[in-house]
Amino acid sequence: MEFMLAVQRLKLNTVSTAWVDTVWDCEFTDIEPLDSAIEEDIKEDPDVFKKVYKQLLLFSSDDDSTQSVWTVLGENEVSVKSLVAVLACFVLGAKAKSPSVEQRRHSLQAASLYLLLLKIPGSVANKVFHQILFDTCLDIILKCWPQSSGKKRKKDSLKSSQGDPKSGKRSKSQKKASEEMEIDEDDEEDEEEEVYFSAQDLLRMREDMVALVRTLLRLLEKFSLRDKPQSADSCVRIFTELTNFEPVIGELSFTEKRDADRVESLPELAYRGLWLLCSSSHGEGNECRRRVFHRLLYVILMMRKEERAKPCPLPPSQTVYKARDQAVLFISQIVDAQTEATLPLLRILLQHICHQMVEKAEYRASGAQAVGKLMTKMPSQDYAVFVKWLYNYSQNTRVVFRMFALDVAMVLLGLDEREADDSLGPELAVYLSHRFLVRNIVFGRRSDVSPTVRGHALHCLARCLELPSHNATKWIHELFSSSSTTGAQTLLETGRSEQTLKRTEMAQKTALTFRTIELSKHKSLAGASRRSGDGSGDGSGDGVSQNTTSLEYQETMALFKQRISDPKTNVRKCALETIMSLLKHSVIPCTPENLAILSERCRDPAVSVKKKAMQCLMDLLTVLSDSSEVQEAWLRGVVPAVIDSESSVQERALECLDDIILTHIKSHSSYRHDNTSQKLAWDLLGLICDKCQDLGRYFSKAFSVWARQQKFSAAFVNSLIWHTEGERAPGAWLLLAKVARCSSKLNYSTILEAWDRTVRSPVVSVATTCHILTVIGDIVSGINDDTKGRIVDDLMGWLKGFSLPLEVISSSVETLFRLGQSENTKDTMAFLNQFCGELVSLCEEYLSSVLLNERGAENLNEELLAKYLYTLGVASLHCPAKVQKRVFLLVQSILTSSEQPGSEEGAELPASQPLSQFKSSSMPTVVRAHAVITLGKLCLQHEELMVRYLPAFARELEVGRELAVRSNVVVVLCDLCVRYPNTLTRYIPNISACLKDAEPLIREQTLIMLTNLLQEEFVKWKGSLFYRFAAALVDPDPSIADLCEYCLVDILLKKNPLMFSQHFIECIFYFNSYEKHKKYNKFPETESQKNKLSLKGQMNQGKRFRIYRFLLKNFTDEQRFNITTRISQDILAYFVDSELPLDAEGAELLADVFDVLSLKEVKLTAMSGPASGDEPSEDEMAAAKAVLQKKLVSQVQKKNFVENVIPMVIALKNILEQHRSPVLKHLMAYLQVTMQDYRTEVKELFAADEQLAAEVEFNLKMFEKQKEQEQQELAQQLGNFTLSPRPKGSAAASPAAGVGSRPGIATPLAPGSAQRPSNNCRSANMLRRRTFAGMLTPVGRRGSQSMICSGSSKGVFDGRAISTPQESINEVTFGEQVSAIHYEGASGRHDIPGDESVLHLMSPEHQAPAPRQWNVESPIMRKSRSKKRQL
Repeated sequence: MEFMLAVQRLKLNTVSTAWVDTVWDCEFTDIEPLDSAIEEDIKEDPDVFKKVYKQLLLFSSDDDSTQSVWTVLGENEVSVKSLVAVLACFVLGAKAKSPSVEQRRHSLQAASLYLLLLKIPGSVANKVFHQILFDTCLDIILKCWPQSSGKKRKKDSLKSSQGDPKSGKRSKSQKKASEEMEIDEDDEEDEEEEVYFSAQDLLRMREDMVALVRTLLRLLEKFSLRDKPQSADSCVRIFTELTNFEPVIGELSFTEKRDADRVESLPELAYRGLWLLCSSSHGEGNECRRRVFHRLLYVILMMRKEERAKPCPLPPSQTVYKARDQAVLFISQIVDAQTEATLPLLRILLQHICHQMVEKAEYRASGAQAVGKLMTKMPSQDYAVFVKWLYNYSQNTRVVFRMFALDVAMVLLGLDEREADDSLGPELAVYLSHRFLVRNIVFGRRSDVSPTVRGHALHCLARCLELPSHNATKWIHELFSSSSTTGAQTLLETGRSEQTLKRTEMAQKTALTFRTIELSKHKSLAGASRRSGDGSGDGSGDGVSQNTTSLEYQETMALFKQRISDPKTNVRKCALETIMSLLKHSVIPCTPENLAILSERCRDPAVSVKKKAMQCLMDLLTVLSDSSEVQEAWLRGVVPAVIDSESSVQERALECLDDIILTHIKSHSSYRHDNTSQKLAWDLLGLICDKCQDLGRYFSKAFSVWARQQKFSAAFVNSLIWHTEGERAPGAWLLLAKVARCSSKLNYSTILEAWDRTVRSPVVSVATTCHILTVIGDIVSGINDDTKGRIVDDLMGWLKGFSLPLEVISSSVETLFRLGQSENTKDTMAFLNQFCGELVSLCEEYLSSVLLNERGAENLNEELLAKYLYTLGVASLHCPAKVQKRVFLLVQSILTSSEQPGSEEGAELPASQPLSQFKSSSMPTVVRAHAVITLGKLCLQHEELMVRYLPAFARELEVGRELAVRSNVVVVLCDLCVRYPNTLTRYIPNISACLKDAEPLIREQTLIMLTNLLQEEFVKWKGSLFYRFAAALVDPDPSIADLCEYCLVDILLKKNPLMFSQHFIECIFYFNSYEKHKKYNKFPETESQKNKLSLKGQMNQGKRFRIYRFLLKNFTDEQRFNITTRISQDILAYFVDSELPLDAEGAELLADVFDVLSLKEVKLTAMSGPASGDEPSEDEMAAAKAVLQKKLVSQVQKKNFVENVIPMVIALKNILEQHRSPVLKHLMAYLQVTMQDYRTEVKELFAADEQLAAEVEFNLKMFEKQKEQEQQELAQQLGNFTLSPRPKGSAAASPAAGVGSRPGIATPLAPGSAQRPSNNCRSANMLRRRTFAGMLTPVGRRGSQSMICSGSSKGVFDGRAISTPQESINEVTFGEQVSAIHYEGASGRHDIPGDESVLHLMSPEHQAPAPRQWNVESPIMRKSRSKKRQL
């Protein structure tokens, strides 16, 4: 018989029974090797196992006529145990160290033979199956295939173990070096024993692997693994790993029943195996399907899951993506085939995909696509349930969960919207709508605590408008429509803190077992959902209130504008993208206000945001090229970027200008009226000539760069000349004025003809005329003398007529100068003296006739006089020799005030002397303003006269009333600082005093010009200039305050990084007007200047601390560390040593000092934890480094605190207690804040003062309890808070207004607004009311009080004071600002109509009633009293 002949080649009769028994006893784990002679006999035939397999295959059929193989073996006295033992010996040969190709192939063939033996009926009865051997046969499928070891040979390890004398690094120890040598030797041995495989070897091994997998499939068709769960798990694991073993050509079909022998692809065979394992014959219920879904989970997640190891992501590749797609397709088809049984598992699979998602964007995008495809297989009921689960998932504390929820929502929005059927309840039907996804998931995350999630939510919102689905776009439109906008729930989330966002964490075991993941919602959110939806308690409603108003639309837009200014760069970029999409799709109107958001961000501090803003403007202009508003916004955003400090931004701006404008300037043959791009280019040029003339200088910078690049060809210039006639003339002349200078070949005849037409006709367009004059000046070198003379005559005729606009006068004089310019300086000066001198003479003559004639000013022509003054100024710059002293006196006489300011009683006279040599004149403001500019130009050329007339300018700044005049004086003085910096130094205080001017225009202009002077170092930070400059940070005009921040941080601080830290301590003295220190605040200022610039007092406390915070925020950690020491030495030590008196002013100063030390901005960034919403770093090395750094910095700071601060604090505490000073409260508040970092070391740090240590520890405990109580109250208030529509002016819109409008309750007084009877008591009361506890109290605490006051709670009108408790209070937190309380006994006028508007004040003669004594004891007093009682 052929079968027995094949079996005899296995030499089973020569195998000893003892060895067989040993193999079985060892459970096929650690078996003794087969006798070498027997093994060699078996290996003589390389195909021995294949031959046995072929013959045994005949017995595996289900045909009853086939003889039993067990009978045949028994009849021939062949032991089944011996056969299995020999097969196991060869199977385990693949697990040897560096097995050969022959061993691997024999292992695979023996494993196939063993699995075929299991398939034959009767194998169970003959005890052929063994758990360990079966699993081993599965493992060698991949074990036999050569794997890259991943080991890298270490080279020159001996060299690296020695010390490097050049680098100075320490050498490694001998023990460590020897260990490395041993490791290297082992690696060398591994590499020596490494087996190399030829292509033929690999091909044959793969054939054996395919045969083994096919045998396994045949086995699973007949052999049940119901009672063998471990073997079933092994099968699922092997099949799953084989799914991405090799690339698959074409698409797989899992439902098509093909013969396994015809399938050559290992992944396809693996999926056939997984399909078989999903049948109920291999497990109870859904156990086998659960195993398959669980394993495929990691294929979809693109992860590798080893046994008892954490899943690790695979590097993204085409193979990995293909395997993921195949897994999704397999699950989809098995759900279609076994819908009822697999739907629960599908929901679990989707939950685990969400739960085990990693943070990287490519993995999230891949996972979201997989979730979207699998959700299409769900019926509406399951789909709605999962969307509901996804909504709760989107509010988890983990950032990656909230990010992935947005990704999934975007994928679902790309699918067709489902229609609710009759079987679906109304509580679930809402989850089928795209409206819920847009509003509650995408839009709901716009105010997330994490900047990453905020930015991603805005990005997704922008993507919604680009989706092909019209439903998503429709709901976005609804969000921003004035009639239906964000509802109560979404608006409620706007101010939600991270504490409110938290949800119940999922158990860690869900990551290990494939079970349903339950997510519970926070109770406050559940309450909000019940009120904002349709009444369901778990957020099953749409979460959107239908009764909304236009106010909510404004709030939504305000929120987006807030995101535009978000501190995180990524959020600002995403917000820009969202705003652009909203504008592009007409969701919000293209108003100048909305478009300005994009334009202003082109000057963002972050380079990436600037580029993103320009890209958004480009995209918007492409879509809305006909909109003049969009065109203007594009110009105002892109054109100024050509002078950006970052070269890459400049290049991007130049590229945009080139693509939009220059590229589309075509000649007359190529120009098309219907070409949108060409029309857009000329429209933009027209705007620059009209509405956007202020951008001309930036535009000129772009052309200067392009000129160096030789970008303008002769053809380009000539095409511009062709456009100078007609409606495109202004834009053509604008470009010609920029490029004429760098062009060698021009058609002069066309330009001269245009000039002739301009001279003959009145000036219609000022800008075009100026551009023509510029072109004339640029082509001077190419025209002859006769033409020059003719043009000079034309210009002089224009100028002598004094009818030109001021801009044209300036351009005409400049062109006149260029016409007379030559290589011979004397000839040039003679030309200018002749023609410009003539203009000066004419102006002098006219001014004399007006000013010196008694009736000259009766019929004064203001406009004509202004033109004479302007012409005199610009002409005098070119011919200073022709300017006589008489001209100075004439111009100066115009500046003499008609009314000298009267000296009020006690008022201080101005520092400069008034001009008295002329009689008073009553010139109009316009004339006086031009006179200032003209006199400034005259002073630029005459230094001796400039020194004489400087007091006139200073006087005008002090006593002048006219805005235009004072504004021009500032400009003149700043220009003179460039020409005469040393002379103007003494007038810098006069200029800087304008930073506190009553007119915003003057404040802004002064700020800009001082910044330019400081940047170019024409002015130094001397005297009080820095403090006056810093005071602009609290300017009443927010735009000026923002401009000041920009000037200080982005311009001046970059030039001098130590500027803030050098001036900070003196800021405290200066802004408190404290002058008793021997070193600080010793500036020569008059009383009027001090009063004008002072920020002293309780009313200005907020302004002072805004400045302090701004400066500290821009400190480095080194500067923050040093400033604490300097404050201790330069301020606290002076009070301890009694060098500074502890009077009312000193108390104010000390209160500021302790409050400054308590600010969070003083804390080192290395000591501060991650900001709210920031994601923790997943890099363990980076996290460990951060912890180590924080620990090190903490020790250094602690040492500095103990050595320099604590002694001063303890000494000051004793002094303040002796004086009963209210500053003690600020000192304790400072300690309370500072000791949060040393919570467990209070007694150690304050060993010198045990009482202080006990008080600090007690305050810390009380603060922690108060904080917990406030958080509970905040959560409760959010749970009870409802947002309903309110009309304008209602009480709900303003809590303060609501309180003041109710009878019986007085409006809370502002800090420091109460009456103070005397100076000492006033200062003490002020300090008692001013407590840093208000700064420590969370926002929610103060907000809760306003809510309580504005609500009509029980007990408010019953005559009981608000501060009187209804029941006993165990813990009372003092230090809150107490509002005025009205009670019935004080007045009985509640029934008098209109009495609410009457403010009742106490007469100063009446002494204020003494406050009630509170029965409060400190812990130390209570403890000492108890000890006395015990004694």
